[in-house]
Amino acid sequence: MKKVALITGAASGIGKEFSKIHAQENGDIIAIDINAKGLQNLKKELELAYDIQVYTIVKHLTELNAAQEIYNELKSQNIEIDYLINNAGFGGVGAFHERDWNQDLAMIQVNVLALTALTRQFLPDFIAKDSGKILNVSSTVSLVPGPYQAVYFATKAYVTSFNRSIYGELLETNVTSTALLPGATKTAFGDHSGMNKTAIYKKPASAKEVATDGYKAMLKGEVEVIAGLGWDQRMELKFIPFMSSESLIKRIKKQSSVN
Repeated sequence: MKKVALITGAASGIGKEFSKIHAQENGDIIAIDINAKGLQNLKKELELAYDIQVYTIVKHLTELNAAQEIYNELKSQNIEIDYLINNAGFGGVGAFHERDWNQDLAMIQVNVLALTALTRQFLPDFIAKDSGKILNVSSTVSLVPGPYQAVYFATKAYVTSFNRSIYGELLETNVTSTALLPGATKTAFGDHSGMNKTAIYKKPASAKEVATDGYKAMLKGEVEVIAGLGWDQRMELKFIPFMSSESLIKRIKKQSSVN
């Protein structure tokens, strides 16, 4: 039976690579994006190349009811998903007190609220059938403070923390939640946000490489994976105070048993 993956931000960048990978695995796709033409092109490309179906939904995730509307639409079509890939997100550069507040508010809505709401909508179904996988796209910047990108760094810190907590709650089930923490990645994201001009974008990884690492980690049920970093960047990360995957899982299990 084909696995159905819901992928936000599916029309370009890492989201498009997730779609290609899942199609190669003979899986059907619920592709969500604000780019209607991009979704049409994705559907045509993948359905011609693979024996799969791509169901597209044009949706602005800045809308407060977006997650509920997506869930309701799929229910009305009797579509159940097996994988939830919360990929959509965007960033921005500038001093917090000078940036357009509406842009930062929209960033919080997409990066935090939409991701959380989609997880809340679909997770009960996953638990009810004791099967399902969630992949939350965070970032390595979630591990450090980010002056002049304060809201973006903070939203990704939320994603990493939220995912770790959900992972702990799911330990007694066959449902898993994985966070993908990429470094700088070569996509339109960097160009649109202006982040491609920052120091962290000196050596961007390919979207395909990052998506592959994230997809594999999701299938394995790992709590999180760092992707798309060169050797020198990985060495720099060693000086950031965060736990190894093994230590992190032990901490999560300990906290889960206490609660």
